Amino acid sequence: MKKVITYGTYDLLHVGHINLLRRARELGDYLLVVLSSDEFNAIKHKTAYHSYEDRKIILESIRYVDKVIPEYTWDQKIKDVIDNDIDIFVMGDDWKGQFDFLKEYCEVIYLPRTKGISTTKIKEDLQLGMKNE
Repeated sequence: MKKVITYGTYDLLHVGHINLLRRARELGDYLLVVLSSDEFNAIKHKTAYHSYEDRKIILESIRYVDKVIPEYTWDQKIKDVIDNDIDIFVMGDDWKGQFDFLKEYCEVIYLPRTKGISTTKIKEDLQLGMKNE
């Protein structure tokens, strides 16, 4: 069985997230999603609309996702790859080169992002919509 791992916050789920999860799953037989915990988001100075538990429930309902575990630190990736027998690490290409240190443990693939969509864009569009009302 070929196992794939990816990481993210997955707040305000959109088609770009689904495309990444689908393409990641197509690379193997099993997809593990490591989801940023609320505590880790605070360390990153990132605010999620949905709590970790709600984001986990949403991700677990997606057919491409086999398992969701929490991310607590930047440094846990090597341990996650080893502990879960991972063959392929996948991230969006906006992170290109950032995780090449994992090539010693597994294949590293950076997938192209879906054009025209991001959580940041959604938040900005919502802010503009509220200002125009």
